[in-house]
Amino acid sequence: MRYEIDYLVLGSGIAGLSFALNVAQHGKVCIITKADASESSTKYAQGGIAAVMYSPDSYEKHIKDTLIAGAGHCNENSVRITITESTDRIKELIEWGTNFDKKVSGDYDLAKEGGHSEFRILHHQDNTGFEIERALLDRARNHPNITIKENQYTVDLITQHHLGEIVNKSRNDVECYGAYVLNQNDNTIDTYLAKFTLLATGGNGNVYNTTTNPLVSTGDGQAICHRAKAKLADMEFVQFHPTSLFNPLEKPSFLITEAMRGAGGILKTMDGEPFMHKYDQRGSLAPRDIVARAIDKEMKQRGEDHVYLDCRGIDKAEIMNHFPNIYAKCLEIGINITKDMIPVVPAAHYSCGGVVVDENAQTTIKNLYASGECSCTGLHGANRLASNSLLESLVFSNRAAINSIAKLSKVKINQNVPDWDAEGMVLNEEMVLISQSVKELQQIMSNYVGIVRSDLRLKRAFDRIGLIYRETEELYNRSVLTPRLCELRNLIANAYLIIKMAMARKESLGLHYSIDYPVKEK
Repeated sequence: MRYEIDYLVLGSGIAGLSFALNVAQHGKVCIITKADASESSTKYAQGGIAAVMYSPDSYEKHIKDTLIAGAGHCNENSVRITITESTDRIKELIEWGTNFDKKVSGDYDLAKEGGHSEFRILHHQDNTGFEIERALLDRARNHPNITIKENQYTVDLITQHHLGEIVNKSRNDVECYGAYVLNQNDNTIDTYLAKFTLLATGGNGNVYNTTTNPLVSTGDGQAICHRAKAKLADMEFVQFHPTSLFNPLEKPSFLITEAMRGAGGILKTMDGEPFMHKYDQRGSLAPRDIVARAIDKEMKQRGEDHVYLDCRGIDKAEIMNHFPNIYAKCLEIGINITKDMIPVVPAAHYSCGGVVVDENAQTTIKNLYASGECSCTGLHGANRLASNSLLESLVFSNRAAINSIAKLSKVKINQNVPDWDAEGMVLNEEMVLISQSVKELQQIMSNYVGIVRSDLRLKRAFDRIGLIYRETEELYNRSVLTPRLCELRNLIANAYLIIKMAMARKESLGLHYSIDYPVKEK
């Protein structure tokens, strides 16, 4: 099937939905999502969304905190844009139906998280992302100009390459005409032609064995942009959340929000001793990269597979009011967090890098925008400040909407795009090849390209991933496409980019920490 729309949105999290709601007054919008529309990283964001709301907080304070967390690698212009537009974007989110917790006074009940100098985290108990996703999805489903199509897997972006034309990547003359999409309901590949395409496909946490990301986070957007010759950057900066619930039988890992440390939770060794004071004067509220490395070091030195988060000092009423889902989840596996310490372990959580965009979320490919975790705006630098990610999505999706609306009347749909050619492909029944390759890739990345790295580990990972790549391409070139095969191919591309960029960075900076390049004392 061929479809023609004004706006094609790939992804149904906060980035995709907020963009769709803003442009829907000006044209027809189709949102493509690989699973259920509600299944996105937004849904799993527990802690909240950072924004300047009240004095004594200020934009300058939030900007300073972000720059410090980013380890000197942030794009300051992107930081200032994001922070100074935060208040308006939050007001818009509230107008769209999002409910944030309030105090008795009627003011918003703001929380404080690691790296923040003020209370500025808006939240809805401990399932903020779920509430945001609910509000935006409800509004999008009821908009006459928005169509949401579930179980649709984006295979590739459509560019001049598919017209048989040669493009010059260095001149940035690649254009996007839409995307080829695998309809999982009937296993056909449809052609979606659009004036503008927004990439909002989320993160790539599933390149690692342990991650808080949902199973759909396989770096699809980053991979298809890499194949389409878009510029990507900072992929080496992978944030590991310090505190996921230690429960090896469960995937994805259940997140124990940083807000619990903000409320008074203290990290302790398995024998009950606090340890974060040895690594940073901020203790358990130090930035995530410092906390994750500290936990990793304690676990390796002691030969233990987790540490504890002690929340017994937090008032029980506060736990029941602000963290009811964490309380219930832990209770499921026999842990009463008002009486017992929570076993926690670091897990891959957020990618600071991705598809490079400008201040209007425009990629290096014409008529292609990117927003959210798949993009690289420069806001996060070498390490993301807690709860800045949802805000970034809102700000840059809004900017993409404004920029594309201004150009809408000047852009035409390219009618010369051919449909997908599947001739000669055969159904591959060797699913074990795909599942085993995924396991191998995740083990390689977790063991060699995790929280602590070295030149030797990276070289070994690069060589091993190269073998999996060659095997998978051979399989891909003769097989009928399936989501699992496409996901494997995309995971390999993301692993390659992470390793390649990590190998090129001859220093320890933020989330990229190498034992071969010790951090210089200041």
